[in-house]
Amino acid sequence: MSRSVPPPDRPERAEGLTAEARYRLLLELSRKVRGTLDLGETLDRLLDLVRSIVEYDAAGIFVLSEDVLAGDRRQGLIAGIAQRGFPRRPLESDPMLFRGLGITGHVIRTGACVVASDVRRDSRYVVGREATLSEIAVPITVEERTIGALNLESDRLGAYGEQHLDALRFFAEAAAVAVDKAMLHRGLLEKQRLEAQLRVAHQVQSRLLPQAPPALDGWDLAAVYIPSSELAGDYYDFLRLPDGRLGLVIADVAGKGVPAALIMATFRALLRAHVATGASLPEIADRLNGLLRDECRPHGFVTCFLAFLEPSTGRLEFTNCGHAPPLLVAPEGEAVELAEGGPVLGVFADASWGVREVTLAPGRALVLHTDGVSEARRGEGEELGAARLAAAVREGLSRGATSLAGEVVRAVRAFTGSEAFDDDFTLVLVERRPRG
Repeated sequence: MSRSVPPPDRPERAEGLTAEARYRLLLELSRKVRGTLDLGETLDRLLDLVRSIVEYDAAGIFVLSEDVLAGDRRQGLIAGIAQRGFPRRPLESDPMLFRGLGITGHVIRTGACVVASDVRRDSRYVVGREATLSEIAVPITVEERTIGALNLESDRLGAYGEQHLDALRFFAEAAAVAVDKAMLHRGLLEKQRLEAQLRVAHQVQSRLLPQAPPALDGWDLAAVYIPSSELAGDYYDFLRLPDGRLGLVIADVAGKGVPAALIMATFRALLRAHVATGASLPEIADRLNGLLRDECRPHGFVTCFLAFLEPSTGRLEFTNCGHAPPLLVAPEGEAVELAEGGPVLGVFADASWGVREVTLAPGRALVLHTDGVSEARRGEGEELGAARLAAAVREGLSRGATSLAGEVVRAVRAFTGSEAFDDDFTLVLVERRPRG
């Protein structure tokens, strides 16, 4: 025989324990868990203590994972466990731990208590040990949320009754505070570990970017990189070619966070390897497209602008792979957008990329940027746009690239009305100094 006992509307008096016994139990529980915030150690100590009020041949305390508590059923059910008297077996083979079956699984799902006088006659029972004949299980709740369960098993029929149920309810209510505290501590530690890992990853990623622009006679170069989070998907680079040309690249990986950062690092390695072979821009784009499709699909794609600059003549050969068009800005007149090329990288199998040439005359600047610059928005949703970006560059052309880069950042912040950027902000300025 077995029965489920719904959770009470309000805490009931533990008939199986006198007031003095309950007081002593609370003191002993407080003493037991003092000095530890580790979840596993807390559960072990609680399980040892429960024997002082109810005998058992086997017992377990099970605590739900935070992912399950948050509604993510794809994750493992149990975050913390302490057991006594059960045979050792791989956790992944336990039907309760990973599928929520058995009497304990029922208690966790419903929040109801169960007293099974004969587990052989209970359809919910899952064999955990052959000798078990009776079982009792109660939920562990915090603020009306079931966060786990306490389960005791006996080798005798009818080992548990009302007094045991009342005593275990009282114990579970008292123990819930310690369990919840340990879970909060574990969550804090996990958050701290993740933040530390992100800081290290941010440092590593930052070292993948140029520490300073190269020095070129007759040219002034500057770059600004402001990630919107610890890990970003933007990338820029300056690559010296054996024939004296300078490779210029700016790229943006779709998405954010760790996946985007990993794709960015992969893209950088592939790009540098193929530039070193002396391949043409269309060949580089084609090879990168195929490799990104193989390595990164379907997690993201890359937009990028690739160019080879000949410093002595100002000749710029480029291809644009679906990236926000760079601007060729002169002291007067309209800015020219460099949009010719082909589609984004990592998506289309049958794609090709064209090449165009332009010349940077003295006094003009090439403005490479990601969409975090041109699509920066003010409160009502209006974007900065290419025209405003070109105007900000034109106003500072005579002050040098480094000073100009700072002025552009200030102009964008003034436009948005915010010091922070919603997206990664990457800007590269390549200015050809005026003659004389």
